[in-house]
Amino acid sequence: MKKSSKWALTALWMLVLGLPAQADEAVFAGGCFWCMEEAFEQVEGVSEVISGYAGGHLEDPGYRQVVSGRSGHAEVVKVVYDPDVVSYRDLLQEFWLNIDPTVRNRQFCDSGNQYRTAIFAVDEAQLELAEASKVAVHAQKPFDGPIETEIAE
Repeated sequence: MKKSSKWALTALWMLVLGLPAQADEAVFAGGCFWCMEEAFEQVEGVSEVISGYAGGHLEDPGYRQVVSGRSGHAEVVKVVYDPDVVSYRDLLQEFWLNIDPTVRNRQFCDSGNQYRTAIFAVDEAQLELAEASKVAVHAQKPFDGPIETEIAE
């Protein structure tokens, strides 16, 4: 199927499902994806939160591969949102409020690199905002050690 045909089909489904036609996406890892789902589902302007995996070396990992800790992937959520209602900056703030950025490869009772915290920017603009938010978080609430949250494209 051609890219333009896929886009038309996607736009049609978005209309049918009541999703915003100009939806943007953001990807966050904050430990168990179910915890992150709940946090972002409460945000006005977020139309969908989808669990998945990112940041590893396998092309299409399954749960067992990721939970083993050997895939390099983290549990993530893809947040689909309407930028006219909620900004990427607002989503970053929600992310930082729902994680402990000072620990490596662990969030709360889940441990292993699959539960690390990370922001996976989908473009250069998100990457710049994510980096700036990390600096701002550290400045607002100085921690004894470094912020361990990874930021990557």
